[in-house]
Amino acid sequence: MLARTALSRLGSILWGPSASRSLFHASQSLFSDFKAPEETGLGRPADPMQDTILYPSGFDSNTAFFESILTADDAVISDELNHASIIDGIRLCKAARYRFQHMCMEDLEHQLISATKQGARIKLIATDGVFSMDGDVAPLQDIVQLAKKYNAYTFVDDCHATGFVGPTGRGTDEHWGVQGQIDVISSTLGKALGGGTGGYTTGRKEVVQLLRQRARPYLFSNTLAPAVCGASLKAFELVTASTQLRDELFAKTAYFCQAMREAGFTVPQGWHPIVPIHLGDAALAKQMAASLLLKGVFVVGFSYPVVPRGKARVRVQVSAAHSLEQLNAAVHAFKDTAHELGMLQKTEEAATGVGY
Repeated sequence: MLARTALSRLGSILWGPSASRSLFHASQSLFSDFKAPEETGLGRPADPMQDTILYPSGFDSNTAFFESILTADDAVISDELNHASIIDGIRLCKAARYRFQHMCMEDLEHQLISATKQGARIKLIATDGVFSMDGDVAPLQDIVQLAKKYNAYTFVDDCHATGFVGPTGRGTDEHWGVQGQIDVISSTLGKALGGGTGGYTTGRKEVVQLLRQRARPYLFSNTLAPAVCGASLKAFELVTASTQLRDELFAKTAYFCQAMREAGFTVPQGWHPIVPIHLGDAALAKQMAASLLLKGVFVVGFSYPVVPRGKARVRVQVSAAHSLEQLNAAVHAFKDTAHELGMLQKTEEAATGVGY
């Protein structure tokens, strides 16, 4: 229904392929209407100094950014556990690269000092808002303070936060109370918004204008499908109107995590619906995920190089659409699978390795 409504707005317009999208597609009213939640404040009037650029995917938004903006005179300081799209984007640019220990503000400051001593023209701190493997949340309030102290800029990938993190789902900047203090935010129209494809970057108009001239995934790729764009606009409206789904999501996440801990599994403390079940052994994670799929529970096993060696896990993603009956069935399936695989008792290694 949302897709049909979006298409009806466009009438019989002919949609051209490839590079023509940047010269023609983005000028259509449906695309011009698109304002990211960080730009509009999810319902507040749009900031006239902000702008948003759309991409075919969230991955594209990150690979496009660094190469387009940074030069050999600049420096990018990146969290060691950032998403692969950020890592690939940084590899494409010529800026000096610094990496700080995961969410360690002491090491971030050390890297900022090093970049300053090297005479970097622009210092850019790059981080996930929420990290995709553990669901831990970057301390943006501390990052913003360090950025101000060392005259640096901030870039946040909020793909695992847009639409539900923060009191009104605006993202990690709202969660930490630093709205308007993050220089560039990229995110996705998939995940919580349900679009399945599409991504965007939001920032100062001057930055976005430069991206429209230089970003290769924007210039030389097909545009976002109009129906997806229209559905995403509606999704933003739904997020603005009520926090009901967000509230249900966090209640169900807490319920599932507690049930899994009571069943004996190693589940980190946290509130994000990305729930890692730590197992440690890569083969065990693969076996458990495969066995659970046969029981009707779709989870993914992750091991090195996606996560550090010795920290293999099965990742669960809770949805507001899950019923308590479904969550209970998933917990029972985990318990049955653990018995089948010989994981009969917890071990001292559970915190860093073996899980049940």
